[in-house]
Amino acid sequence: MFTGLVETKGTLERRTSAGTEARLVIRGEFEREALVLGESIAVDGVCLTVAAIVQPGPGVSVFEADASWETLSRTTLGDLATGAHVNLERAVPVGGRMGGHIVSGHVDGVARIAEKAPVDGWVKVVFQVPRELVRYISQKGSICVSGVSLTVNNVDDDRFDVVLVPHTREKTSLDKLPVGARVNIEVDVLARYVARLLECGRPAATEATNAASDAAWTDRLKRAGYL
Repeated sequence: MFTGLVETKGTLERRTSAGTEARLVIRGEFEREALVLGESIAVDGVCLTVAAIVQPGPGVSVFEADASWETLSRTTLGDLATGAHVNLERAVPVGGRMGGHIVSGHVDGVARIAEKAPVDGWVKVVFQVPRELVRYISQKGSICVSGVSLTVNNVDDDRFDVVLVPHTREKTSLDKLPVGARVNIEVDVLARYVARLLECGRPAATEATNAASDAAWTDRLKRAGYL
C-alpha cells in the first residue's frame, strides 16, 4: 500500500529484456533504512518487487525489479528510455502517516498531458484520460498520476486538470513532462468500489424495502462528488 507521496526521483539505469518481460535497474536516494529483498516499491505509480539489490542504502541505492508483459504493455514503464526519471515510493509501514490517499500501485490506464500553463509559480496541467475511467474521477477527489497523489480541480468530458505546487514540481518528475507525454493513472479506490456497488444493486426482493435507503445513499454520494 502506498500514499502517492513521492520519496525521491529515481533514474532508470538499465533495462534487460527477457522474452516479453524485462528487468529494470533503478537508482534512487532513500532516507529511511536500507532496501530489503522482496519489498514493494511504486515506480511511477506501478507496484514492483525488489528482486535484487545492486547497491544497498540507506542513501543512494540501486535495485532491480522485474516487469511482466502485462505491466510493460499497460503502463508507461514499457516506454521509458534509459536515463529517464521515475517517481519512487516505498510501501507504507504499519502505523505510518497517510499523507496522500490510498494508492495500491495497480495502474488503471494511461493518460496524456493535453495542456500545461504556468500560474504564478504553480503549473496547471490538463490530462486526457480513457473514457472508461472518467466515471471514477470527480472534482476535488483524489487521483494518482505516475505515482503522485493529486487533487482534481475540474473534470470536463474526458479531461481533468490539476495544479502542481512548487514542492510537487521540485520533488517529482511531472513538471518536466511535455505536452503529449503519457502518464500512469490510478483512480481513487473508494470511487471504484462505490461504482461497483451501484452496478451490482440489490436483489429484486429487497428493492422496495430499501428504496428509501438507496435514495439517501445516492444523494450522499452525489454531494460527496462520487457521482
